[in-house]
Amino acid sequence: MAYGLLSIVTISVALQAVAATPQFAPKETGGMQSLFNGKDLTGWDGDPRLWSVNNGAIRGETTAENRAHGNTFLIWEGGNTKDFELRLSFRCNEKNNSGIQYRSTHIKDKTVRNDWVVRGYQHEIRNEHQLPNVAAFIYDEGGRRGRLCLVGEKATWDNDGKMVAQTLIDEAEFQKLFRLNGWNDVVIVAKGNRIRHYLNGRLVLDFTDNHPELALFDGQLALQLHAGKPMWVEFKDIRFKEIQ
Repeated sequence: MAYGLLSIVTISVALQAVAATPQFAPKETGGMQSLFNGKDLTGWDGDPRLWSVNNGAIRGETTAENRAHGNTFLIWEGGNTKDFELRLSFRCNEKNNSGIQYRSTHIKDKTVRNDWVVRGYQHEIRNEHQLPNVAAFIYDEGGRRGRLCLVGEKATWDNDGKMVAQTLIDEAEFQKLFRLNGWNDVVIVAKGNRIRHYLNGRLVLDFTDNHPELALFDGQLALQLHAGKPMWVEFKDIRFKEIQ
C-alpha cells in the first residue's frame, strides 16, 4: 500500500452515524475452486527469493538481507476476478503490511521495479486492531484514490468523491473480532461495482464504486509483499468461485 494523491482531496460525508445491525458472511456453497495445493506454488508466479510454502501455507517473507525491490506480488495464473467469491485465511507479523489484490492489472513495462507488480483493488492485510490501520479496508494499489473504503464503512464513490452512508462496525467490536497474531478468515464478494469484505464471518465493509472512469470490473488476483521493513505473511485455504 502507498498513499494516493486523490486520498487527500476526496470528499467523505457521513450520512448516517448510526451503527448497522451486524451482518454475517454467506455460508460456503459448492463449486469453490481451490487455488493452492498446499505443497508448492504451482499456478502462481512471483519472486522465488521471497515466496515459498511453509507447513501448508503460502509464505511471503522479506529480511534485511533479502529485500523486496518495491512492492511485489505473487500472481495467480489461473484466471481473472470479474464477479466472484474469494475465501482464504491469513496471518502476518506487525512489522509491515500486505494485501490481496483483485480486479488488478499486471504491469510489465519499464516503469516498475520488479517483474511482479500489479495495480488495482487491494484488500489490506495488517496485524493491527486500531482503526483505521487494520486489515480489510480497500486500497487503490498503484492508483490515484488511496484508501477507497475503510473498515466499518458502507460507502459509495462517484465523480464527487466518497460518501459514507452507514457504520458497520466500530473499533471496540473490531478488536473483539480480529485475531491478533493468529489466523483470520476473509471472504470477498464482488458483483458488478459492489464489493463486500467479510472478516472472521462478519461484514466489515460494503463499497459501491460508481466512478465512471476509475471503477474496476475485471482483472487478476495476487498476494502482496510490501517493500520496506522486513516482514512475513502467510495465506492458506484459498478458494475461488465465479458468480453470476
